[in-house]
This record gives sequence, structure tokens and C-alpha cells, in this order.
Amino acid sequence: MSSILSTFHFSRAFSHQRMSLATYCIICCRRIGTLTPPPKSTTYWRDIRNVIKFTGSLILGGSLFLTYEVWALKKSLTLDTQVVEREKMKSYIYVHTVSLDDRENYGITYQARKELHKAVRKVLATSAKILRGPFADPFSTVDVEDHECAVWLLLRKSQSGDRAARLQSVQEMSETHHWHDYQYRIIAQACDLRTLIGLARSKESDPRFFLPPPPLPSLKEDSSIEEELRQLLASLPQTELDECIQYFTSLALSESSQSLAAQKGGLWCFGGNGLPYAESFGEVPSATVEMFCLEALVKHSEISTHCDQIEANGGLQLLQRLYQLHKDCPKIQRNIMRIIGNMALNEHLHSTIVRSGWVSILAEAMKSPRIMEASHAARTLANLDRETMREKYHDGVYVLHPQYRTSQPIKADVLFIHGLMGAAFKTWRQQDSEQVLTEKILEDEARYTTCWPKTWLARDCPALRIISVEYDTSLSDWRTRCPVERKSIAFRSNELLRKLRAAGVGERPVIWVSHSMGDSPALKTLQDDFLEFAKDKNFQVLNFVETLPTYIGSMIKLHVVPVESADLGIGDLIPVDVDHLNICKPKKKDAFLYQRTLQFICETLAKDLEN
Repeated sequence: MSSILSTFHFSRAFSHQRMSLATYCIICCRRIGTLTPPPKSTTYWRDIRNVIKFTGSLILGGSLFLTYEVWALKKSLTLDTQVVEREKMKSYIYVHTVSLDDRENYGITYQARKELHKAVRKVLATSAKILRGPFADPFSTVDVEDHECAVWLLLRKSQSGDRAARLQSVQEMSETHHWHDYQYRIIAQACDLRTLIGLARSKESDPRFFLPPPPLPSLKEDSSIEEELRQLLASLPQTELDECIQYFTSLALSESSQSLAAQKGGLWCFGGNGLPYAESFGEVPSATVEMFCLEALVKHSEISTHCDQIEANGGLQLLQRLYQLHKDCPKIQRNIMRIIGNMALNEHLHSTIVRSGWVSILAEAMKSPRIMEASHAARTLANLDRETMREKYHDGVYVLHPQYRTSQPIKADVLFIHGLMGAAFKTWRQQDSEQVLTEKILEDEARYTTCWPKTWLARDCPALRIISVEYDTSLSDWRTRCPVERKSIAFRSNELLRKLRAAGVGERPVIWVSHSMGDSPALKTLQDDFLEFAKDKNFQVLNFVETLPTYIGSMIKLHVVPVESADLGIGDLIPVDVDHLNICKPKKKDAFLYQRTLQFICETLAKDLEN
């Protein structure tokens, strides 16, 4: 905008200069014209010749300058006519805000502005003929206000061939909060896919940039959402799936909705649902059939060809209908987000995902106070954003910070890995208290955080990328009910490694934060290998160990990890007076557990953070 203003002032200065020259010329002519005709002396004719030469040079110079001004004005105001044509295809009507004061509308100022607009259009039309360039259609019929010009110029800039210019235009749009409603809707309707996704990933973007999703198609006669969901699942290939997925897909399709709803433990989780999974045994969860089908669809959506089938069979619209229907069921919404996030890994599906209206839903979810919901939306939008992201985030890999586009350079990665019966978010929540349980303050980050790496660490170390990983464990997921052989540790490790590589882990320094990785012969072997590797590479290690027993139910208490088991023989070992569940859950931000962890991260990455 500064360049536009400076150009305007530059032209204005020259306009005053031309006025002064023209006035001087008129005065000279008038003075000559009022003089008594002198004798035809040499001096007289020399003066006349000088005036004519001066006038001619002035006209020639003015013509050249006017030609330049017309060309510069045309270059600044020419718009992409394709954008206008796309505007005509839309069903929205934007009404300009007009004052109700007739004197303002039809007074001298109004008429002067109208005449000025007509003159500008004539100049542009003339310049188009002189320079043999196309005359921009919008300016032939539309009166362009000053603030409207900024809207269209930003739109044009957002479609520039220069990536830096595109990024700057999105940033300028996101920082604009003084436009009228219709101006935000113009951007929402005329911008391209890259711009819309960029606005969704900009923290300060106005929600009016995002149009409501298009109307969903009507359900088939004598059908229900549950039935269409099962039909979608049935349309997917049963190949390229492991035996457990085939087993549960077949079970979901063969059982009736009544029998499925009557089963307990229907909330099986593909991503490690942790303790909530164990607690679900005592109740019959709501929307069990939908949840069962969705969890099967999550795994299907990890296969690219199956994503194509989901899209071709109307899955994007069906999932959107289900998402809107179950606004009071975060578990269903999160599984739907997982499916969309997996589909977004396939760039050829980006345009259909955007056209179906999912970006506006994701942009709203990004601003949710619920960290899990915002993080699922952030993962999906990051996979859609190919303008600024090279990394791709597969199911179970969640970026806690930064979730929006940022100019902050990222210097290192911190990975949080949960243990058996753990989860990507709830493992790292603040320690529960009676106040939390009674007053329900889970969404007030100032009083309680459901994920301290997202709330505390991101603020204390903004130059870090913070990732939380979720994976299947044999004690916490649906595989415990699968009759076929479970996957080995080596298989799961390779699967996790593949996902972390896709996320760009390993390109920067990395700190791993893990909890309760178990104690078995296989894990003991892995531990020995790790110790040998860590000592060879001079890794920095910090261990916390619980000193209190953990209560399991009301009758059993168990010291899950004794001190001798926690001692790796490398790094610092710090006993803490907490039980096993709370060894990773600080009571508050100034608690020793968090402050010592923060100190370790800052000291270990000191050189990287300084650079």
C-alpha cells in the first residue's frame, strides 16, 4: 500500500508542476495578446517564435508525460479478468454501503467523483488503444473506490508468479480488520486455493474471509446417515489392508445397527485412546455404529487409492454432514478430522477438499479452545498448505507449535512420545486436582491446560517445533480384540519412523521426551542398544523417577517403575514425589517438573537457539 501512496504523491507533485507551467503559458499569451501591436521588429518576431517554441515543447513534454502517466495508471489498475468472470459465476450478491443522506449522494462531491471516474475510464480506454493493450473490463462499468482498489490489488498480488509477493499479500489480508463485510466476501469468493488456505493458517484472519460450506446434497429416500456411512465403507476395496482392518471392516458391515449399539467397548481407537478407552468399558457410548465405521474409515484413508474412492463416492459431503450433526461429540469429530487430514496428504484431492467447504470448518476449528480439536485441524491445514510447507503430517503426528504460519525461524524439534495406555494429548496434561474435577475449568488455559507442551513450552520457547506422537499399543487399542496376530515392535517402529521422516524430523536438532516405555525383554534389548549409541554420540539425558505408588482402582497400589529400573546409567536421575501417572503431569507452570524440563531443553539447545 505504501508504494501505491508514494506513486500517488509523486504524480500529484508533477500535476502541480504541469499546472504552474500551463498557467505561465496562458499568462504569457494573454500579456502578448493585450499589447498594442508594435511594429514588426526583429525583437517582436523573436519573442513570438520563442513563445511558440516554448508552447510546442510544453505540449510535447506534456504529451509524453501524459502517455507515461496513462501507461503507469493502466499497469497499476489492470486486473485479471478471469477473476471477474469467476465472480459472475457465483450466486452471491454484494451491496455497496451507501449513505442515506441524499445531499451526500447527489451533491457536488458525488458528481465530481462521477466525472473523475468517467475521465479515468476514458484515459484507460485511450491508453489501451495507443499501447495496443487490453482494457480491463471491470473499469469499463464499475466505479472503483479507494478502499475497493486495495482489495482488488491484493487479490491480483495473491496470484502473482512471485512466491514472496503471494505470501505478503496473504499476510496483509490477514492483518486487515477495517473492511466492510462485502469486501471480505469478495476475497473469499475470488481468491484461489493457495490464498484461502493461507488465510486459514494465519492467526489473525477475519472469519468473514471464509464462505459457509455449500449446501449438502439431500439424503437418499428411505436412507439415513448411518446407512450411507456403511455404504461408503462397503464401496472401498478390501485389498492392501492388514488382517485386523479387514476383520473389523467385515464386522462393521455384517452386524446390524441394533447389535452394534448394544455392544460395550465400541470405542476402539486406532491412535491410542489410553485411559478413556479403559473407562469406556463401563458404559455404552453414544453413536457407536458411526464411531465404529469411522474408525475403519480412518485406516482406509491411509491408502491413497482408497482416498480417491471416498472422494468419488461423496465421502467429503457425508463426513461433513456427520461432523455438523455431532457437534456435541468431540470423539466423532476428531475421527472425521483424521480422515480429512489423511486425504489431504494427497495433493490431487486438495481442490475437491476446498470446494466441498472444509477449509471454513477447519479455520473455525483452529481457533477452538480445545487443544485436541485445534491440533487436528492444524494438521489437516498444514497438509493442504503446499505454499509454505514441505513436511507432511501423517495420522498420529500432531504439531503443537507452531500451528499457524509464522515468520519465527524454527531452530530445533521437541518430540513427545507417550507410553503404554497413553495418548498424544492427555498424557501431557496438567496434573488433575479437585478444583479441575469439580469446577470443569478444562478450557481455561490460565487456570488449567490439557496439554502443557502446547500451552507452556510453546510460549517459553517459540523457536521450537513441538510435535506429539500417537501410536497403537497392545494395551490401549482395538487390536486387543483382533483374532489375528498383532504387529511387532519392529513393525510399529518402522511405521513411526516413516511418519517422522515425512514430517521432516531429523533435519534439525531433536530432543525426545518420553514416558513409561514399558519393561520387556524386547524393550530391554532396545534400551541397551540406545545406551551404547547415546554414549558414543555423547547425548544429554535427564531422567525423572516416581517415588510414590500408583493406585489401580481402590484396592491395588503398585510401584510401576522403581528407582533401579529407571536408572539408565547415563545422565541425571531425579526422584520426584509423585506416582507413575503424574510423573509427566506438572501441577503448575512453576512446578519443579516443568521448570527442570525447560532448563534441560534450553541448556541442551543453547547454541542452536542463539543462532
